[in-house]
Amino acid sequence: MVEPLPDALPDALIVAHGQPGDPSPQQRAAEALAARVQVPGATVRGATLAMPGALDIARDETLIYPLFMAQGWFTRSELPRRLALAGAAGARILPPFGADPGLPALCRRLLDQAAAAEGWALSETHILLAAHGSGRSRAPAEAAQAMARDLAPLTVTCGFIEEAPFIADAARHLPARAICLPLFATRAEHVTDDLPAALQAAGFQGITLPPVGMAAEVPAMIAASIRAALSERP
Repeated sequence: MVEPLPDALPDALIVAHGQPGDPSPQQRAAEALAARVQVPGATVRGATLAMPGALDIARDETLIYPLFMAQGWFTRSELPRRLALAGAAGARILPPFGADPGLPALCRRLLDQAAAAEGWALSETHILLAAHGSGRSRAPAEAAQAMARDLAPLTVTCGFIEEAPFIADAARHLPARAICLPLFATRAEHVTDDLPAALQAAGFQGITLPPVGMAAEVPAMIAASIRAALSERP
């Protein structure tokens, strides 16, 4: 069990989905990420929805940073419900990682770097955005499709884990000069298992990048969001 923070400290809690069947590794990953988020005057902690009791360190004064790729069911419904159960119904939930205004530029930089490493012109490279999708909410798919538009005029295809077009279908028949960018905030089972299996089934011959949430720039992006929210406090 994580010990509560002292009442005198302003604090923020980065909350990821986690892995329900095996919550400890993703809980540790959230805590490790939080340790890299440097916000002067604030203590930043990490938690996952999947780890029992992890949200118990939240208070009404806590800033909640959702490490999710879309403003969907989890951030609008499940996260507030779970915070209320933890006694922090008044906690302010910030926009999720996927809504960060700097995310399209980050994705473009990652793609630029990957194409350059292969000796490819990015303008002549096909981009596959692999995302979660959902049978419950349109928000995850719409967030990926918005990213595809933000990357214009690049040639971009979206594929999803949980809805059509599925990744295996989207990746099938793509040229060998292709880059798969996983639009996932963490490196959990969808990234380690489902995505490689779908790409293999499709015969995908391009390169696959780490999930965007693992990029080196992400802790600073999260810190900037938390600092901005803290500056708005009276």
